[in-house]
Amino acid sequence: LLLDLTRDEGDQVIGVYRLMSSEQASAAGGFSSEEEYDLDVLKASGKTLLELGRSCIDPEYRDGLGLFHLWSGLHDHIDAVGAEILFGVASFKGKNRENHKHQLALLHHKYLAPTGIRVVSREPQTDPLIPIEQIDVTNAMVQMPPLIKAYLRLGGMIGQGSYVDKDFNTTDVCMIVDIAQVGTSVRKKFAGANG
Repeated sequence: LLLDLTRDEGDQVIGVYRLMSSEQASAAGGFSSEEEYDLDVLKASGKTLLELGRSCIDPEYRDGLGLFHLWSGLHDHIDAVGAEILFGVASFKGKNRENHKHQLALLHHKYLAPTGIRVVSREPQTDPLIPIEQIDVTNAMVQMPPLIKAYLRLGGMIGQGSYVDKDFNTTDVCMIVDIAQVGTSVRKKFAGANG
């Protein structure tokens, strides 16, 4: 939970992240992401997994500072539980992949996870994978959802394919962050910010 203690009592929660360890997933019948992605390769990796569920930040706090503080708390939790791989779905608004074809193609061409940790969408793939040379990379990054951009800055990668979540009216990608690949400077940036 991210709180703003300057707000009225009962209205202080301004951000949340749903976190689930492998042990919690076993007790709950599986990770939430398993509805959309085959996670067998991650579960067989021998690494300590932590699923980052759908995050939510009050619109007034989406200027980057709210996410920064939420991730600072996440950093502390990662260290406390010894998580080695973070993963979870991140979304584009809308169910039409064609509306996100440049972003999806860029993610596929530049940020596809290696096979040892590459999860695969449970949906038959119809992603419009245009050639990399036809992508306006600058424009694709400008239009990339902020959360996906934030994961990429951490060294995040994506699984194979996207998944259309009809209930939430989103096109989802599975983001994967190998903590060992996150730079020391990035980790120091988030360490201790909530202290």
